[in-house]
Amino acid sequence: MNLVRRFLPQNTKIDFVSKRLIAYAFTAVLVLASCVSMATRGFNFGIDFAGGILMEVKSTGGPADLASMRRTVSHLDLGEVALQEFGSPDLVLVRLQRQEGGEQAQQIAVVKVKTALGEGFDYRRTEFVGPKVGEELIRGGILAVVLSVLAIGVYVWFRFEWQFGVGALIATFHDVVTTFGVFSLTGLEFNLTSVAALLTIVGYSINDTVVEYDRVRENLRKYKAMNTYDIINLSVNETLARTFLTGGTVFVSVLALFIFGGEVIRGFSAAMLWGVIVGTYSSIYVAMPVLYHFNLRTITKGKVQGADEESLDEAP
Repeated sequence: MNLVRRFLPQNTKIDFVSKRLIAYAFTAVLVLASCVSMATRGFNFGIDFAGGILMEVKSTGGPADLASMRRTVSHLDLGEVALQEFGSPDLVLVRLQRQEGGEQAQQIAVVKVKTALGEGFDYRRTEFVGPKVGEELIRGGILAVVLSVLAIGVYVWFRFEWQFGVGALIATFHDVVTTFGVFSLTGLEFNLTSVAALLTIVGYSINDTVVEYDRVRENLRKYKAMNTYDIINLSVNETLARTFLTGGTVFVSVLALFIFGGEVIRGFSAAMLWGVIVGTYSSIYVAMPVLYHFNLRTITKGKVQGADEESLDEAP
């Protein structure tokens, strides 16, 4: 532990709050760019949401000839077709748009693909998702994210004060919207695993924020004559080593998943990599500076009293 601490900042006195306007502008750009991308580009919905047929095919004779397979399947008149390597050269993911008709039409399409590709392939899984199921999953995913964000805001409100709840909601909203933006801009497949990544990012971000908020509350009790500006800077600096250590270890772990985890969790790990970065950023430069604009109350003898004893106008 001592060896680790040598590489972490100790007793820093960085003025984070003075950069709040720059941070606000950067945050606004990120959120605006994400919203514009979602409105214009949309999402690359996976089969969970868009509906269709998904087949995982393994070539038994070595690396699959993706170009030849694509030509073969494309000539079957099955509508939109997409093939991609799936983690290793001998694994291919075949996606077909949902066929007109019921389940029988989907089964016929699968038989056509298997017949056209011929022998030398092992069909490891086949999935069917209807448009109605996809719409229900989209509604369920949106509801899960919205309710989790609101529940977090209420929790922080009751644990601290309403000012902290508002700050946590703003930071969490920023993290969720920009993560949606990353999926839209990059074209990463958005599916149920992506929703799980979003909920994980929300949890990670709020955990970081709550740790820093707890230090603010502790310092409000400890330094009754210190103004809000200095309290926030002190609190961020005191938790900075912990923030670096937590964020760094999570980032390295998720990076290993991204590199070695394969295509199945590629979208999840990519979202989490972004989530660790943006969650750490929002905790320091969004959630904490927002408190500066509220009338935080100092606590004396266990009771809430007045505002800061020194005027906020003295802060830079």
